[in-house]
Amino acid sequence: MRLKRTAAGAAILLSAAVAVTHAGAVTHPGAVTHPGAVTHAGAATHPGAVTRAGAVPAAATPPTAAPVSPDVVVNVGSAPVGRPVAPGFLGWSFEFPAVRHYTGPDPRAINPVLVQLIRNLAPGQSPVLRIGGNSTDATWFPAAHVKRTPGIHNTITPSWLATTRALAQQTGGRLILGLNLKLNSGAEIAAEAQAFLTGIGAQRIAALEIGNEPELYPIAPWYYAGPSQKAVYSRGRGFNFPAYVREVSRFVKLLGSSPLAGPATNSQVWLSKLPAVFAAEPGLRMVTYHRYPLIHCFTKPGDPLYPTIPNLLAPVSSRGLLQGVTPTIALAHRHGVVFRLDELNSVACKGQWGVSNTFASALWALDTLFSMVQGGVDGVNIHTLPQSAYRLFTTQEVNGRWVAGVNPEYYGLLMFTRAAPPGSRLLPVSTPANADVRAWATRSSTGVIHVVLINDSATTAHVVGVPAPGPAAPGVLENLTAPSLSATGGVTLAGQRFAAETSTGELNGPQRVVSVAPAEGQYLVNLAPASAAMLTLAPPSGR
Repeated sequence: MRLKRTAAGAAILLSAAVAVTHAGAVTHPGAVTHPGAVTHAGAATHPGAVTRAGAVPAAATPPTAAPVSPDVVVNVGSAPVGRPVAPGFLGWSFEFPAVRHYTGPDPRAINPVLVQLIRNLAPGQSPVLRIGGNSTDATWFPAAHVKRTPGIHNTITPSWLATTRALAQQTGGRLILGLNLKLNSGAEIAAEAQAFLTGIGAQRIAALEIGNEPELYPIAPWYYAGPSQKAVYSRGRGFNFPAYVREVSRFVKLLGSSPLAGPATNSQVWLSKLPAVFAAEPGLRMVTYHRYPLIHCFTKPGDPLYPTIPNLLAPVSSRGLLQGVTPTIALAHRHGVVFRLDELNSVACKGQWGVSNTFASALWALDTLFSMVQGGVDGVNIHTLPQSAYRLFTTQEVNGRWVAGVNPEYYGLLMFTRAAPPGSRLLPVSTPANADVRAWATRSSTGVIHVVLINDSATTAHVVGVPAPGPAAPGVLENLTAPSLSATGGVTLAGQRFAAETSTGELNGPQRVVSVAPAEGQYLVNLAPASAAMLTLAPPSGR
């Protein structure tokens, strides 16, 4: 989301970016505020290996001695709740011009580090890659009788299509592709759709998404014209949801049987009118919604939406993102339609340095993704943009060799991937109402239980007790740590980290996990400030 500062833009963005107030957090059967993890000594096997999602890592250290009594107890229920985690749940969102920044210009030599970073977050799955965002309505495919306006900055070319197709093929991914709605041209929408179908292939397209955040069309300038730089808007002030529905109804008839996604909105008010969208788009296969808990533009220090680490780690910034939306999610499911947050990150307007690029974003992402699973969301696409503060990584080609620098948020996504493999379901979790620990638990399709503990307190450590859910066999503990919440480097996951300039996209070093034996019927976990931990429990033998 990127807007020039205008009074009208400020008003709508503040209401649309987060339709939630910081006055009331959304509770969940198991946890309250600030969560974390701690560093434990003890090397494990598999130097440099990434733990397979849903598997139990091998622990080389003997069971640890029981620490002191717990000050927080996390109770895990036995009956799974909610929908299973869908394959491809965790995906990526790119802007149109960013694709080739990441892939390089040669479809025969796609950036292999990018490919691996994508695969890491969807092991053994077909990842969902969304290409859209603000650039959706600033991109075109030259079509007959369609005039290019100054608001168009990107052109879909055969070369761009070839590299995008190669990316989808090499990752095994499926694409959500944006179609330009601001041009208000059926010929243009049809031309773009046909270019995607022929240049990329229908088998690689999950959905075509018409427009991007149309609720902002009458208040966010499309471009600035003339010497005076007069603001030009793509729609007049009278443009509203019914007008959007009328436009879309005309255009979908040109798209045949192509699967469609929409309304690509950041407005809870627009989303609540979903029945009209179903009527307008009979080919709708995916409801798409955008969320950022905080806003870099149009806010100032002291505002509840101003980007700070405490605001990012407030429960409302993760668990509150679906406030008022769950009935709409249920409606989509009753229609047999997928509900996807296909644009999500920490701070709107390209993020905030000192917040979005810190370890705090990793803990926020971890809690947020579990919250989305709990809310019934079928998938999430994390938006990443070159030169933005919330970018997941940087990448460049040096002397014919691709390298990347991986940012802290990615580590949080990676822990989630390990804790919530496809087919897993949440288990009920409870913690004391005044605890600083947030907790989540899953059971995989093979019976493996993962308990994730998050401590985003900057100063307070905890000893967390997890009563054994069954026969008390040793568990395996992995830690997600960094020097501090504000750290922009030094992050480790199970003792491993990415090289400063990784040429493989894989974690380096020996994996360090700890075997935790239950003491008096419960597992005891030392949870350091500003950290997270995952306790993995194998299913009972014979299952």
